[in-house]
Amino acid sequence: MPELELSASPSQEELAAITDALSAFNNGDAGPADRKPLAVLIRDTDGNVTGGLSGFTAWGWLFTQMLYVPETLRGIGLSGNLLAKAEEEARARGCRGAWIDTFNPQALRAYLRQGYEVFGELKDFPEGRTRSFLRKNL
Repeated sequence: MPELELSASPSQEELAAITDALSAFNNGDAGPADRKPLAVLIRDTDGNVTGGLSGFTAWGWLFTQMLYVPETLRGIGLSGNLLAKAEEEARARGCRGAWIDTFNPQALRAYLRQGYEVFGELKDFPEGRTRSFLRKNL
């Protein structure tokens, strides 16, 4: 029986061993992911990144991991523009769908306005909130 070790601070190499093995398994099982990073950056007048969208495309889907709009730029439709630009690139990469998740009610409303629909929820994640998982056909 192999030894099991609990770690709150695994090294990058230890995490890579898991990621690399799972990626190899998934490639053999489901085919190549063709995973490519994707970012849409918000820059200030000095060229500094102040927010934006980051994620990746894989297996014909866009996954938005993070989307952040600085407080001073909220309310002018920037999140919709970030999503639209990422979705345009995802279509160019041959993607057929997009997904995102959030536990922020304001972000949820923004994603729904952009045509995303809820396909799953986790209640009390975090406590007192609902984490919503959303998808959109591209």
